[in-house]
This record gives sequence, C-alpha cells and structure tokens, in this order.
Amino acid sequence: MQDGVLIEKPYRFVAPVAAAWPAKTLVRLGVHRYLLRNRGITAVEVRNQDRLARSVAAGHGVMLTPNHPRTSDPIVICELIARTGIPFYTMASWHLFNQSARDTFAIRVMGAFSVNREGLDKTAVDFAIKILQNARRPLLIFPEGTTSRTNDQLMALMDGPAFIAQTAAKRRAKSSSGKVVVHPIGIRYLFDGDIHAACDPVLATIENKLTWRRQTDAPLVDRIVKIGDALLRLKELQYGILPDNHLTLKQRQNNLVNRLLCPLEKQWLGATSEAGIAIRIKNLRVKIFPDLSLNKLSPAERQRRWQQLEDTYLAQQVDCYPEQYLTEHPSVDRILETVEKLEEDLTNQSRIHKPMRVIIDVDEAIEVSPQRQRDAKSNALSDQIKSRLEIKLNALQSQTRPFTED
Repeated sequence: MQDGVLIEKPYRFVAPVAAAWPAKTLVRLGVHRYLLRNRGITAVEVRNQDRLARSVAAGHGVMLTPNHPRTSDPIVICELIARTGIPFYTMASWHLFNQSARDTFAIRVMGAFSVNREGLDKTAVDFAIKILQNARRPLLIFPEGTTSRTNDQLMALMDGPAFIAQTAAKRRAKSSSGKVVVHPIGIRYLFDGDIHAACDPVLATIENKLTWRRQTDAPLVDRIVKIGDALLRLKELQYGILPDNHLTLKQRQNNLVNRLLCPLEKQWLGATSEAGIAIRIKNLRVKIFPDLSLNKLSPAERQRRWQQLEDTYLAQQVDCYPEQYLTEHPSVDRILETVEKLEEDLTNQSRIHKPMRVIIDVDEAIEVSPQRQRDAKSNALSDQIKSRLEIKLNALQSQTRPFTED
C-alpha cells in the first residue's frame, strides 16, 4: 500500500484560503519553479492560455480538467497561474492535508480544498459547485481521480467532475447568472537526458532484488519487458494463478485484477462489476475504509481490512501497465515512465530523473448543458472531456523523442 494515501483517522473537510493574493504572491516569487527544479523539471511551456483568459473575462464558471500522469502535476499547473495571473481553486485528496502543518498551509494558500476519496464527501462537492456558481475563480479537478503514471493514456474518468459542472450549470441557468464551461488541459512530460544512463541503475537494483545477474547486454526494451513479466508472474503465483503462456498481457492483468477485486465486490457490494478499475476500486474503498478511520474495529478486523485495501492498490498498480505501451509507439518518455513505475511499485518511491520539461496545453471551452440525460448509459460531458483529452495527448505525442537502441 502506498504510504500515506489512506489516513486512519476521521475525515474533516479542509477549506482553502479564500484570498487570492497569497497564491499570486507565491507564484510571482517563483516558489513553484523552485519545487519543480527539485523534481528535475527545468522548463514549463504553456500553450493557448488565452482560451482560459477569455472564459474568465466572459464571466463563465470555469472548470479545468487536466490529465494526471505524475504527482508533480499540481505544481506544474501553477505555471498556468503565472502566465495568466488567474489563480484557481483545486480539489485535492485529503491525505495531502495530513503530511505536515507547513505543507497543509501552503496548499490551502494555493487554493486547494480537501475531498474524501474514500467516502461520499457532500461538503466538498457542494463547495465545488458553489465555486462554479460564483465564478470568481476557476476550479481545477483531475478527472482521473488519481495519478495515471502513463502520459499518453488516460484511465477511466470519475463521475464527479461532470456532475459538479452540470449541477452548477443548472443553478446558473436558473438564476440567469451565465454559463459553465470546461477546459480540458493536456500535460506532457518530456525527458531530455540519456535514457540508458537513467534506466540502467534502476533496472540493476530490481534485477538484484530478483537475485538476477545484471542484464546489461540485453536491449533496453527487452530488459524492461522481462522484468515486468517476472514481477507479474510472482504476483500471479502469490494469488494462486498458474502460468499460461497463451494469454496476452491484458488477459493476464484482467485475471489478476479480477482475482483481487471480485471476492471483495461480492462481499462488500453484493455483485461483481464491469466498470473501469478506478471506479471499482473507489466503490470498494468507500465500503471498506470508513470504519477504519473511526478506530472502532478489533485488531483482527483492522488487519483484514488493511489487507483488502492492499489488494485494491495492487489491482490499481497492475492496471497502470498498458499492453504494448513500449512497443506501440516506442519513445524515450514511455520507457522512462515504465521504469519509474516498476521502481515505485517495488519500493513506494522512484528516483528523480532530469532534465525534464513539461508542456501545458489548454483546450477550447466545452459549454456545459444545464440539462442532464438521465437515461443515457454514459455521461455525455465526461465522454466529451475524455475525447478532447485523448486528442490533445495524441497531438502532444509528436513532441517526444523516438527511442532507438543505439
């Protein structure tokens, strides 16, 4: 289980600092750029920020919905404030407010407010709706709900952002206050260093943990695939899944994910689900976790539930390795992402690799209809946000360096 993501104490809503000038001051002083340099990020390019400026000038309630490939995304997006002079509110996971008093104060100053991802947080949802209703500052929500760790592919989007935007649009329409719009934002990381020099120490460490000799003579992609296959096989054996060389990677991943989640879904939800992995995990954690935070369970029950939560986290990890990701469009960035994920999944942390630069590209506004189609199988606004993000990320792929073994 990733350290610190689930906090075993009762949730309480944490509001942002309402005044905008502290956030503007911190950005003007370049505090976010200092933090980015510590993460190996040397440059941030912002494109089409005028689209956001026009929506704010028009008085619209504005929601920003970036993809979420890395934990540094909230810091990176501060460069959009620097270029536009427009601060915004951000919905952030509650665990981020439980790291230190200094960090909590800093993210509140930057406009962040908490949301309980492991519960039904009506307070946070109502607060977000009111932000869009009042239209004083834009609202930023990462619609994937968690870090995807794959810059070129999205996870399934959560239902919350579309619900918030549509509810706010309905209320604004009733009061003749104006429109609500959504700006999808593409975030693209680009590694400018030596990919072999970056990956070799990480892979050597993992090979050592597997009691292997260093595979330095193997092509880099083959070396990564071999390690990934070994780690997946170890997990399959742990959960009683026998090796089957006829299965594709995706089939193996699905088998393991279902072995992890289906028994939990039957126990806690009464039936298995065909929803996306992120949504399945959220539905389970909403049931499993709240009693843990109240400190009313026996030691044995506490241990059992933490083991179940660890299984949900493993399912999330397994799902973050798309099939053919390294071979479909071989690039320096996809290779580095995969190596970083392997290290993080084994050790709960990954090394910083530099130099890294980032592109932030703001998409055209999507006007949110105040009318919701209640009988539709999927949410039209969520589908539109996802489609726009996928188009944006596909376009940004052209910026990455193709990988060659030479």
